[in-house]
Formats: sequence, structure tokens, C-alpha cells
Amino acid sequence: MNLREARALLADRGFGPGDSSTRTFPDGSPYKVEIPSCEGPRVMTAVLEEAKSRGITIDRVSQGSGVMMLTDGEIEEMLSLGASAGVEVCLFLGPRGAWDIGGQAKVSAAVGGVARGNDQVAASLCDAFRAVELGVRSLLVGDIGVLELLGALKIEGELPADLVLKTSVLMPLPNAPTARLYERLGATSLNVSTDLPVPVLAEIRSVTTVPIDMYIEVPDDQGGHVRFYDVPEIVRVAAPVYLKMGLRNAPNIYPVGAHLAGTAEALGRERVRRAELILRLLAEQDEA
Repeated sequence: MNLREARALLADRGFGPGDSSTRTFPDGSPYKVEIPSCEGPRVMTAVLEEAKSRGITIDRVSQGSGVMMLTDGEIEEMLSLGASAGVEVCLFLGPRGAWDIGGQAKVSAAVGGVARGNDQVAASLCDAFRAVELGVRSLLVGDIGVLELLGALKIEGELPADLVLKTSVLMPLPNAPTARLYERLGATSLNVSTDLPVPVLAEIRSVTTVPIDMYIEVPDDQGGHVRFYDVPEIVRVAAPVYLKMGLRNAPNIYPVGAHLAGTAEALGRERVRRAELILRLLAEQDEA
């Protein structure tokens, strides 16, 4: 089989070129803004204050240190802040390969989010059920097996039907077949790989129905790209899409705590400022 024949085979299975997307979020918006690394109520408060001062809307905050690094009171405070501001609160699940005693994750970020062995899978499920019991309705998943289990538990009624299962950037998502697989396993928000060109994003959108979320500015440990001027085209082909603001030249703060509180809050405020910059570009395009 040559390359032309292989492309034809993919097209026959629904994996052809993408185009402009006509999909939107339920409220009709083609894009929303996500602020990642919102590591607890203090950081979330700083993020919301900064957003209010700049007159911009934040739709989702996500946290990377994990459910196990938050007290019940901290989770409940974040949910209260989210309810008051109309912001989705998404919390990361469980232990992960990058924190474990194994060596592979020390040399390959591609396995940094995995759950190593059944005990870590069980720990991820414990985090999920604890979070849900406290009122969380959005979870960030870094392991494909955990994703499949959570998707099945939703179908079986063990977890809420409206529970958001958002894949982590630590789960590689570089192509349309992988995107369709993740959605089939239960993902309701797809965090695509950080370095995908616009045509590949269009291919992914052409075979998926759930929102895409992607870094517009990418943390250094995930590539460090700054893609502000790509945003109008990203929205055009990938809608509905969460525009997620990481930061270059910023420390990895996971797991966060009081010893990093000032740094985490400053990073959160700067991510909001970055969001203001990309929203200006989108507004400029609308006026053109």
C-alpha cells in the first residue's frame, strides 16, 4: 500500500481533511476561556479578581495538583467561587507516573500522567468519587484506562451523567483517530497535543462532537509555543474550543502548597492577562 492508497483508506473510514466548524457551545459561543493551574481557592480568587478588573469572562478553571492535594473545605470553597462566578471547576485525578517511584516518567513526559498499576487506578477512582460527593462535576483525567472506567461508571449510573471528563495534555492526542477513540471511551472535553497545526485540528474536529481544549500559550515542559496569532484560525476550524492560557518561562508548581502560594497566585493573574491579549485579537478580527 502506498501513501495515496493509505490516505484513501483513512478517508473511507471517515478520517479525511477538515474544514470550518459550524459547531458551538450550547450558548452559541464558538470559544470559551480556560485558566489552568488554578491550584486552590486562593489562586482561584486571584484569577477571578484579575478577570473582573480586566472585564473579561473566565469560563473554566482547571487544577493540576490533584484532588488528593486539596482538603474538603478547599474543594467546597472552589465550588462556591465557581457557582458565584459561573465558572466550571475541573480537578485533576489521582497519583501519577511523574510522582511515582518508577523511572520512565523521569525521562519521558508522555507517561507523566499515567496510573501505574491497579492501586493507582483505584486511587484515581477514590479521588473521582470523593470529588463528586463534594459536588465536583468536572474531572481532569491523565490515564486512558481510568478514562474508560469513568466513562463506563457514568453509563452504569455510578457517576453523574453530567460529569465532565476532560483529558489531560499528558494523554497524547495528536490525530483524529485518537480523538475519536477518547470520545468513545467517555471523554467530554479533548485536550489536544500542543503542537498541532491548524489543518490537523480541523481533522480532529471533523470526527468529534465534544469541545476541544488547547493551550494557546504552552508551558515549557509541553513545548513552550506562543500561538496568539493562530487563535482566529483555531476558533474557525476547532469550535467549540476552550482557549487555554499556559505560560512560558514559568516554574512547574505541582503539587502546590503554602510554600508556593505567592508564585501560584502571580501565575494565575498573568494567565488572565494573557487571555485578555488573545481576546483582543479575536475582537479585532470580528471588526475587520
